[in-house]
Amino acid sequence: MNRDEAKNILLIYRPGTADAADPQIAGALALAERDLELKAWLAAHCARQAALREKFRQLGPPAGLKEKILSAQAAREKIVFWRPWIALAAAAVILALGTLTLVLFPKRGADDTLAVYQNRMAGVALRGYGMDLATNDQARIRAYLAQNQAPADFALPPALKQAALVGCGVEGWQNTKVSMICFHTGRADAADGRSDLWLFVVDGASVKGAPAGVSPRISKVNRLVTATWTQDGRLYMLGSEGGEETLKKYL
Repeated sequence: MNRDEAKNILLIYRPGTADAADPQIAGALALAERDLELKAWLAAHCARQAALREKFRQLGPPAGLKEKILSAQAAREKIVFWRPWIALAAAAVILALGTLTLVLFPKRGADDTLAVYQNRMAGVALRGYGMDLATNDQARIRAYLAQNQAPADFALPPALKQAALVGCGVEGWQNTKVSMICFHTGRADAADGRSDLWLFVVDGASVKGAPAGVSPRISKVNRLVTATWTQDGRLYMLGSEGGEETLKKYL
């Protein structure tokens, strides 16, 4: 995640709410703690939001508006409602309420897009997870995934078959299961044989904007370099901390 991506995510962040528990927002907030320019932007943004909320809290309808409307209704003089001063007052109240709704309850983007999926799976790989099954036996991995209703019919790129399997896990996404197959590349900085290469496999129909073909799409997601592609209705995402050149060795 770069600074501009973090800003786009933090535009919907509301301090003091459950927003901080969202994986994308949490990642953007963590980046803001490390990036002084982003941290300053976030502080200014939050200050503007707070000032706007305070001003909207102070808004009220024009004096006597309720009584004037009720009086017009009682007299059945419908034309009175549309006299310019009442129409303008009503429009002002409607506009204020609409703007207040947008500020306090901003519409969130779709949460089933490729970008959200990539961020969520990258978070799984980087958070220090425990594998559901630790084994280098591919047959056992496929059997475990099938038993847990996760995709077990994955096809490994020929180069990826050369990486050492270390286990697997099952993750959730949009009411469907994601298979996580873990590998170890032998990099010296991957201590104690821990996984440093992850393949995520999910039903392609569950992710909007997924690549349509088998040609991998390379992108940076958090600290991972990822490659995503679609094959036989499955969306594949391969991620590595070792950089783009390391990742391409396994495609």
